[in-house]
Amino acid sequence: MNVEIYSRKMIEKLLIEKIPENTAIISFYDPKPKMTSKKYEPVNYEGKCSYVFQIALYDLDIEVLKDYGLSYETYLPEADELAKFIYTAKKKGMNIICQCEYGQSRSAGCAAAILEHFFKTGINIFADYRYYPNQLVFHKIFDALAKQSVY
Repeated sequence: MNVEIYSRKMIEKLLIEKIPENTAIISFYDPKPKMTSKKYEPVNYEGKCSYVFQIALYDLDIEVLKDYGLSYETYLPEADELAKFIYTAKKKGMNIICQCEYGQSRSAGCAAAILEHFFKTGINIFADYRYYPNQLVFHKIFDALAKQSVY
């Protein structure tokens, strides 16, 4: 299983070309438009990839969760469902693309959790200067994967 990190720009380019077969996509997007006049929509994978998990999720640090009416327990409530998705992709022998707006934080945290859980190599993402893995995303997904492995 290969795990890659993509930005929105990179994935949109790949969608024009062709998503490689046997690929699962985990796509993070902002829950509502940022303070801008531009209309914001999640990446549209319809007809391009059949195994996609999309998550509306703010890119937050633990210190500001309360400002958004969230707690550690309520942040990323889809974590258990996502862990099942990841395990299914692995069982099917699929590669995984983790994608977020800039391909640096949420997607990097997700990729690091997957790599750490299955291969004990998640630290490589944290050590790579191109990424700033979201630690909340990392911990929520890593913990959900650990729970899923028990079943």
